[in-house]
Amino acid sequence: KFKGLRGLSGKPLHPPLTDVPITAYLFAAVFDVVSTVMHGSHAALGHQMYLAGTWTLLGGAAVSVLAAGTGAIDWWKSSEPGTQARRTINAHALTMIVVTLIVLVDLILRLTSYSDRLFAPALIVALSVVAGALVCLGATIGGGLVYDYGFNVETAGDHPVWHKNEQDVFPGQAHE
Repeated sequence: KFKGLRGLSGKPLHPPLTDVPITAYLFAAVFDVVSTVMHGSHAALGHQMYLAGTWTLLGGAAVSVLAAGTGAIDWWKSSEPGTQARRTINAHALTMIVVTLIVLVDLILRLTSYSDRLFAPALIVALSVVAGALVCLGATIGGGLVYDYGFNVETAGDHPVWHKNEQDVFPGQAHE
């Protein structure tokens, strides 16, 4: 069954869209670190790495708009307040919102204050590395929704994370 921006029944659209920004933010951090390391001995390569980081970050940010939109619709339509799943989704969303804000600041600085730089300045490297680390954390939380809870995939049974309760049940833990 087609569910619009949520994807097909049991085949959500959000998870595959997240692959691009996650990879882009990690590559941007690597490109920026290499840019800084190489700027002294290989200035041209350092500059190219800085440009690659900027373009990669832009591409990731563009696709993250689609990922955020589909994630918001999943949150609204596929989870119920008061459940462990909703609390986990909120943690995932909050982490990814912070990542997005860091990436936006990073891009604004790159395209305004640091547009003529020959290599990534320390502030840009710091922002990229923090965004890369946080996107890994957010992806881990989001992956837990799918792999631990079966969120938005057709599962073969009931799971306590979907029951209203105030106590979380973690994978491998017995529940009451």
